[in-house]
Amino acid sequence: DIGAGWQRLEQAEKGHEEWLLTELRRLERLDHLAEKFRQKASIHEGWTEGKEVALRDRDSGTASLAQVRALLRKHEAFESDLAAHQDRVEQIAAIAQELNELDYYDSPSVNARCQKICDQWDLLGSLTHSRREALEKTEKQLETIDELHLEYAKRAAPFNNWMESAMEDLQDMFIVHTIEEIQGLIAAHDQFKSTLPDADKEREAILGIQREAQRIADLHGIQLPGNNPYTSVTPQIINSKWERVQQLVPKRDQALQEEQNRQNSNEHLRRQFGSQANRVGPWIQTKMEEIGRISIEMNGTLEDQLNHLKEYEENIVEYKPNLELLEQQHQLVQEALIFDNQHSNYTMEHLRVGWEQLLTTIARTINEVENQILTRDAKGISQEQMQEFRASFNHFDKDHGGSLGPEEFKACLISLGYDVENDRQGDAEFQRIMAVVDPNGSGIVTFQAFIDFMSRETTDTDTAEQVINSFRVLAGDKNYITAAELRRELPAAQAEYCIARMAPYPGPDAIPGALDYKSFSTALYGESDL
Repeated sequence: DIGAGWQRLEQAEKGHEEWLLTELRRLERLDHLAEKFRQKASIHEGWTEGKEVALRDRDSGTASLAQVRALLRKHEAFESDLAAHQDRVEQIAAIAQELNELDYYDSPSVNARCQKICDQWDLLGSLTHSRREALEKTEKQLETIDELHLEYAKRAAPFNNWMESAMEDLQDMFIVHTIEEIQGLIAAHDQFKSTLPDADKEREAILGIQREAQRIADLHGIQLPGNNPYTSVTPQIINSKWERVQQLVPKRDQALQEEQNRQNSNEHLRRQFGSQANRVGPWIQTKMEEIGRISIEMNGTLEDQLNHLKEYEENIVEYKPNLELLEQQHQLVQEALIFDNQHSNYTMEHLRVGWEQLLTTIARTINEVENQILTRDAKGISQEQMQEFRASFNHFDKDHGGSLGPEEFKACLISLGYDVENDRQGDAEFQRIMAVVDPNGSGIVTFQAFIDFMSRETTDTDTAEQVINSFRVLAGDKNYITAAELRRELPAAQAEYCIARMAPYPGPDAIPGALDYKSFSTALYGESDL
């Protein structure tokens, strides 16, 4: 029994020794696992520190679209990091499980710490998902707002330009001279006003875009930046300019209406002046033609023509109030700064010149007829001769201008029997006659100058013939006379005068000392040169 008991004791000792060894190994394992748990837990807790606060942060509420997109990329990186830490959490949980299985003495503390880590991990996962959803939602909202801002900018810019252009046009100075021009401006303004309702709808639509963007921001707690990133045209600017346009429209209406009234008044003045001018102008022209016709035609005696012309002169003087009325109307036209008048081709300057020309013409014509009467009476010219002179003059006065040019006058002289053909002697004679009828060298011969010349020629021819006949008697009916005959028949002074000026007689029947009394006689009355 003792041996058996000893044997049992030895076996028990051996079993105890093995138990101690096993227990020692268990305790070493527990210490290792506990330390490993603490290390991993500490590292994990250090990594998670501040993560919950960061995930709960709502910093996207004040961020721009670009900033939110940056936060999303940063969050994606965090999600990758979070996924990488999943194994560590699982390892921590496995270690805690093993410590529990090995009956670790501080298992409650380990379990509590492990549970906290797991709970926090689950919370981080939930917060991470929530933050991603929040950022994506905010991104979508900001994208919508950004699209609205872009749409606002695309429509606000041209509308703003339209308003600025409209304000320039509404304040633009205009200068018009006719009713048609002001009516064109009024029509254009009415056309512009017809576009205002559509413009107001566009303005409301543009402002509606901005309001929608603000509504989305307010609904989701998004704080928008101060200005639209795509334009500097704010709703306040649009409203301010629109109000300015609304104020300028009635002012433009008033200015155009005032100008239309002024143009209507101007048109009345134009028509008034045009109507009067269209009566006065033809009247002056008609009177000029009638006076010219009276001075050219040979109806009745000179006295009849004179009486007729004086009646015309009285008629012209009586017509003067019509011109004075026209002057008053022209003064009103000038004061209204009217520079053209399509209702008449007559200008006041033209009518003034015509009137003065009419007065000058009637006075000159009366004076010419009076001079013709004086010439006729002084020279003893008959009415038939006057009419003959007038007929000759009128025949060569092709343009009926009341005067003859050099060639016309030459043709007239030739028709009257004057030797002024185109040769040396004829040209010399014509130049002599032109010097008489046109002493000023004006290049024209008036009817009065023609009458003076013809009356002088007629009278002088008669006188020259009488003198020739007298010398023929003194010469004993010879074609020449001698100095002795002159001294015998005439007083000494007259005889010496004639002898000194008489040319030698060139005829075939001449004797020595024969003198030409014919050329001397004609020279005395301007028919030839001494």
